[in-house]
Amino acid sequence: PPARSALSGGGSGGGGAMGPLAVPALRPRLPWLKPFRRLQVILQHLNMSTSADSSAEVLLEKRGCAGVITLNRPKALNALNISMIRQICPQLKGWEQDSETSLIIIKGTGGKAFCAGGDIRAITDAGRAGDRLAQDFFREEYILNNAIGTCRKPYVALIDGITMGGGVGLSVHGHFRVATEKTVFAMPETAIGLFPDVGGGYFLPRLPGKTGYFLALTGFRLKGRDIQRAGIATHFIEAEKVAALEKDLTELKSPSKETVAGLLDSYHMKCKLDQEKAFILGEHMDKINSLFSAGTMEEIIQNLTRDGSPFALKQLETITKMSPTSLKMTLRQLREGASLSLQEVLTMEYRLSQACMRGHDFYEGVRAVLIDKDQSPKWKPATLEEVTDEFLDSCFKSLGSSELKLQ
Repeated sequence: PPARSALSGGGSGGGGAMGPLAVPALRPRLPWLKPFRRLQVILQHLNMSTSADSSAEVLLEKRGCAGVITLNRPKALNALNISMIRQICPQLKGWEQDSETSLIIIKGTGGKAFCAGGDIRAITDAGRAGDRLAQDFFREEYILNNAIGTCRKPYVALIDGITMGGGVGLSVHGHFRVATEKTVFAMPETAIGLFPDVGGGYFLPRLPGKTGYFLALTGFRLKGRDIQRAGIATHFIEAEKVAALEKDLTELKSPSKETVAGLLDSYHMKCKLDQEKAFILGEHMDKINSLFSAGTMEEIIQNLTRDGSPFALKQLETITKMSPTSLKMTLRQLREGASLSLQEVLTMEYRLSQACMRGHDFYEGVRAVLIDKDQSPKWKPATLEEVTDEFLDSCFKSLGSSELKLQ
């Protein structure tokens, strides 16, 4: 099954799809199709995987002082499915209690991805059929996100390669996130009628200025050192050093968080790669902070239109392709999440996930990008103005006895 959220973005200057994953275009390439094409390339790739023996989809092993979680679905870009969640969660809790385990490392196999997202096809099929998986997947994924966010032992995510959606949820809430020149980050959910979940409502509004709002609404892709500069990764090293770093981490003797931080800092300081390159959003930060500080989507659109700079118009072009419902839901999610705890955010996001399962746009987004591949989603409602506050209120409303319950 493919990833619930995969590559998209208002573009970071990187062209279309990546190398051998590329899918031949079936029609002339219109510039605005790029975000959807990128998304399609990743999703198609993930869809090629057959469900192998579930026990091999994630490897859980003790190495030295560390518990090591390896996401092991390389053909599916290590997309996260429910059987993997059900293996990782109890093991994480077990290692947290185990006096012989001092730290936890999570990584992906295959060299292309850490984890490109969650199991979108299974969720789509379940949602359409009214199957329980549409509730269980989100519930159990968010419980795992919370377990990572509250883990008392140092938690190191080696985010080497594509890290999106569900993959961000497996990494960003832990103490340390180590990016490499091969890391590509995005939260592209608004392109498929979802919202940046897995605790996006917690970490995105806490990024510097309005960076998180910009990333959430446009699906903009960050690469390499820029992921650390944006405040998403804590460290940046060369991909070729990842194995050595992992070995050094496992050989630490009963390390504290400070010892782990010290080792990661030393690798980070030695890495000179792309040091002289300017942060891709650097020159645009003043615009991002002013244009994305508006309280409504309509005002943000107005700001971008009025600004009229090439940067503003490029973001406008991207945003106008996104689901209007997703955009309004996402803006409110981040504005509310800015003052909530991670637990409160995940509870809110579970409500939103179920609103998306009840709605139209998620199924339509997946149809347009993955099933029919026409890159022309017909959103309902089709305009921001038609997405009413009353409707949004209903999405954020308590689910009563079906609420997400976090231990």
